[in-house]
Amino acid sequence: MNGVQLFESQHLAERTVFDSQFPSAMSSWSDSVLQLGAGDTHFGYVQSGTASLECDSGCFQLQTGMYFAIPGTATIKGFDGAGVVATRKNWQGFFHVGGPIENKGRLKYIDGCSDSLLIGPPVIGDPCLNLLHLPPNTRQTQHVHPSCRIGIIADGTGICRTSEGDQELQPGMLFCIAPDAQHSFHTEASALRVIAWHPDSDCGPNHHDHPMINRTMIDGRAASFRNLPIGGVDR
Repeated sequence: MNGVQLFESQHLAERTVFDSQFPSAMSSWSDSVLQLGAGDTHFGYVQSGTASLECDSGCFQLQTGMYFAIPGTATIKGFDGAGVVATRKNWQGFFHVGGPIENKGRLKYIDGCSDSLLIGPPVIGDPCLNLLHLPPNTRQTQHVHPSCRIGIIADGTGICRTSEGDQELQPGMLFCIAPDAQHSFHTEASALRVIAWHPDSDCGPNHHDHPMINRTMIDGRAASFRNLPIGGVDR
């Protein structure tokens, strides 16, 4: 096993993802209903059609290209389309609905690619959801990630190159990349857009560095540079 698993677009019951540091799972819906459990936070993307999302925050109608994060139980009714869900076990995030995704990313990435942080980590170290854009004729450098990656090919075609050979990428294809698994994405005439979920992050806000405290000025200096008591956080 090369650590890179690809799944054809289909209803996928919850599947545990091996990442000893960040317990995670992936699941999907395809013209079906998907039930999401309590105690976890679920990050999802609507790859095609529409979906009805029911959770404690209400009922939301989602279109192709929209994404979400749901803490706790939820029901996705996607009878005319498909999508993917990445679940971070035993972690509580924020409720979030956004999209549709843009054509390209807003941040530079390796080998001429670009990336957008669709759902950022509330605190450094927390999970995040990303849009990766690969322009035509991309030849990505072989690389690894220190934690698992779960996602879906939003649109376009390409190749995933691994130590065991090349695997074709098609719209709606799901993937799971194990920690430290060598891989790279390649395109020809078609651009490729990929939704990629990370179970962790190495940048983001912390108690001493975030926009609220950095832009709070006391006697001409940001509060983050002063020795002030920091309030407690219970999450």
